[in-house]
Amino acid sequence: MFEPFIAPSGTLLGLLQRGRGDGTLHALTAPRAEALAALNTCVLSDPRHDWQVENRSLYYARLYLDLHGELDEIERHLFDAEDVLDTEESRTGLALAVLGHLASYGRRDALDLLRRYAATGTNWAWALDELALRDDDEGLRALAEPVLARFTTDPEGEAELAATVRDAFEPRPWRLWADDPREAVATRVRAAQETGCFDRWQRQMRPSGPRPGWSVSAVFEWARQGIERGAVLHVPAARCLTAVAGPEDRPEIIEAARCGDDAARCTALRYLADGEDPDALDLIEGAVADGTTMVVEAAVDSFERMRSAAAVDRARGWVHRPDPLGVAAGRVLACRGGAQDSDLVLGALREAVRGEGPDAPTLWTLVDGTGRLGIACAAPVLRHIYRETASSHLRGRAARALAATDPSFPAGFAVECLWDCEETTREIAARHAETGDTRVVDQLRRLAADPAEEAEVQTAVRSRIGPDMPAM
Repeated sequence: MFEPFIAPSGTLLGLLQRGRGDGTLHALTAPRAEALAALNTCVLSDPRHDWQVENRSLYYARLYLDLHGELDEIERHLFDAEDVLDTEESRTGLALAVLGHLASYGRRDALDLLRRYAATGTNWAWALDELALRDDDEGLRALAEPVLARFTTDPEGEAELAATVRDAFEPRPWRLWADDPREAVATRVRAAQETGCFDRWQRQMRPSGPRPGWSVSAVFEWARQGIERGAVLHVPAARCLTAVAGPEDRPEIIEAARCGDDAARCTALRYLADGEDPDALDLIEGAVADGTTMVVEAAVDSFERMRSAAAVDRARGWVHRPDPLGVAAGRVLACRGGAQDSDLVLGALREAVRGEGPDAPTLWTLVDGTGRLGIACAAPVLRHIYRETASSHLRGRAARALAATDPSFPAGFAVECLWDCEETTREIAARHAETGDTRVVDQLRRLAADPAEEAEVQTAVRSRIGPDMPAM
């Protein structure tokens, strides 16, 4: 999947792509045709950098309801010829999830589209999962034959069916079909269920990987073989070392961390760091100085896991380094530093925004640390990140940090956060937004009454709603 094009943050499209609360508020005051065009663009061309983590579907579904939006564009997208050519889930997943929420809100046209796509579309399994949560038994039974027809009746097709049943995200349709009155349907699904259960049992009985009886050198060899196969195994290998290594093996592990091959060096560094070995920090510094890219990444990751006072003290000395270890040192101070480290964390935050922009991966930890340390003078940088980042998760972290550092947050960004695409951000807003604004009161009551809203958000809302709250 190509990186999505994200419009400027000040435009309606840019706001909706980012999932910001202001996107909804602006769309409701914009010309309806313009708002629907921007909304359709977002739903049909997923704007998320990580579509498996970030939320947008409920956010877009609610806006379709508010705008009384038609679903013609979604229908054309789902049943376009490209659906056969591009089989990636990311092409249709967001549209199907939006339809699922709309079906929950009672939109019959959305339910009908899901049923049609589950019967004929390429990403049928996703549509079936949405229907499993929302359709009645009769509607699901009607899909049994078209779904089963996707699998041939030869051994290869039956094996594929068994794997699909075994790995189904929502098992309800398959359980329903296993008791279907049509004997051909029920027999085939039950056989697939039995095969899937047997396959799972076989996998459990034949686990792969190291055993505690291995030697240190054997663990290093297993990690090396993983690299040769394209699998990075130094993390599980380090855990295995914890089980098999004794005090007499320390010299061998130290030597591997100093000058071993990539697999052994990464494994040894991880093991020593997790054990807070007194030589770990010097070995990590040496690995960053002369190691390969793989070794440097493993060394930095190992350093960030260390929680000792010595590691935090070393981070204070490394934070100004212009290399990955210096960047990691800023994150260590953000996580585990004290009030005396506030200037160093703020400097790392500013440098990350200047050097890599508002979507820099290192910002996640630095933003959290800024809030944890209560660095009030970081508020302007946090506001910039909040406005500009394309990541709804990072924006939520910025909102949490602003709640801890910016006195203007309750009357400012907290208001729009009530309409944000991420439930954790809406929860923060529900706890902090000032209720003097009538929009805040109305939205709090809407969130409290919406069955699609997350329980944590509704709990936060109810903590704010009392007999003294103004009436709508």
